[in-house]
Amino acid sequence: MGLGGISIWQLLIVLAIVVLLFGTKKLRNIGGDLGSAVKSFKSAVKDGNEDALKPDEPEALDDDKAEGVAEFSEEKKPADSDKSA
Repeated sequence: MGLGGISIWQLLIVLAIVVLLFGTKKLRNIGGDLGSAVKSFKSAVKDGNEDALKPDEPEALDDDKAEGVAEFSEEKKPADSDKSA
């Protein structure tokens, strides 16, 4: 017994029908295209993981801006208390 009740002979018959319908050259091209697509997908996933792991410089700039805003708000607080007094 093969995969899910399909015997090896049934698989060979289906394979023969596919080869007759599409031809070996077209199947070879489809296989090559599929292989290159999988290869490029794997490299894109690998590049995406590397980019996610390394720190970005723009985030460091955002932290500097946040510190500047905090300093500005601290400087402004005493001036507001002078106006109310």
